[in-house]
Amino acid sequence: MLSRLTVFALAFLAIASIALLAFNETDKENTVPPVLNFTMNSLDGKPVKLSKYQGKVVMMVNTASKCGYTPQYKSLQALHEKYADKGLAILGFPANEFGQQEPGTNEQIADFCKKNYGVEFEMFSKIVVKGPDQHPLYKHLTSTDTDPNFAGEVKWNFEKFLIDRQGNIINRWRSKTAPDSEEMITAIEAALAGKAPKPSQPATQPAAR
Repeated sequence: MLSRLTVFALAFLAIASIALLAFNETDKENTVPPVLNFTMNSLDGKPVKLSKYQGKVVMMVNTASKCGYTPQYKSLQALHEKYADKGLAILGFPANEFGQQEPGTNEQIADFCKKNYGVEFEMFSKIVVKGPDQHPLYKHLTSTDTDPNFAGEVKWNFEKFLIDRQGNIINRWRSKTAPDSEEMITAIEAALAGKAPKPSQPATQPAAR
C-alpha cells in the first residue's frame, strides 16, 4: 500500500499540473495580437489600449473631413449600428496627409463627425499614416515584415483594414470600395462568423484608389 506521504505527494503533483495547464491556457488567451498591441489617444486625448478590442473583428480606417470619400462616414456608422453588438469594432484614425483634407483640431473633428454623420464608433486623435513620421500602428499595417499579404503604403483617405478575432489582418480595401458594398459586407459577416480567409489566402489585394 502507498504511504500517506506518497498519496499526498501524488495528489499535490496532480493539482499542480492542472493549475499549470489552466495558467498556460489563460496566458494564451491573454496574449495581445501585435496589431492590437498599441496605445492610441482618443479624440479627447485619453489613452486607449487597442487590446480592449481583442476577440472582436476590427476595421481600421484612416479618415478625413474634407474628402470626396468623407460621406463614407455614413455607411461606416451604419455598419457600427448593425454589427457592433455582434462583435465588430470600427476604429477611425483622422489623418491629414492626403490633400490636406483633415486640417481641423481633434475637437473640430469630433464635432464634425457627430453633427454631420452621428458617428458613434471609436474615433482617435489625428495621426500620420504615411511618410517619415508614420505612426507605428500604420507601419505595422503597411509593412511587408508585419503584413506581407496586404502591405503597401496608404494612398488616400478612407482605406480599410479588416482584422479577425484572432488579430490577423485578413483583408484590405482602398478608398473607392464603399463600406456598404457587397464585397465588404460579405467579408465582415464571414469574419464575425469565424469564416474569414486565413492571412495566407488574401481575398482582396490592395488596388489603385
